[in-house]
Amino acid sequence: MPAGLVALPLVALTGAFLYDIAAVRAHGSVSPWRDELARQLAERPLDDTWVRIGAAVAALLGLWLIVLAVTPGLRRLLPMRRPHPDVRAGLHRSAAALVLRDRAMEVPGVRSVRVRLRRRRADIRAVAHFRELEEVRADLDTALADAVTGLGLTRPPALSVRVTRPRRKG
Repeated sequence: MPAGLVALPLVALTGAFLYDIAAVRAHGSVSPWRDELARQLAERPLDDTWVRIGAAVAALLGLWLIVLAVTPGLRRLLPMRRPHPDVRAGLHRSAAALVLRDRAMEVPGVRSVRVRLRRRRADIRAVAHFRELEEVRADLDTALADAVTGLGLTRPPALSVRVTRPRRKG
């Protein structure tokens, strides 16, 4: 999406330049905007404020495009194991977090659960209300390890489980 948003104005600008060049080659006159742009580029010194601003914007745009090129795409999808070389599948990160939350809510003594799933780690915050925290944490570790294995991810996330008591109002 970001690359498309950058590409659309660039295509429009390139089309305008191409049209003007074709018109000049067909013995037409140069468009006033192109004539003015050529005059401005020829007359302005390199230490002019607008030239520096334009260079900074072009450099930032180029840097942004490089960052987009080297970062992995589809960051919301977690790649799944490939039982067959021709089959590729991914699991949406929010769906995987929902599965982990549901499995954690099945543990006795768990009142509420918050799951934050990243590419490499799953942060689980549970509130326990009637069992010992160590027992709940041990049961959560077992249930969530089974759930992560059941998701079939290529790189299963590391689990970070924290169990607390509910806050007292007052």
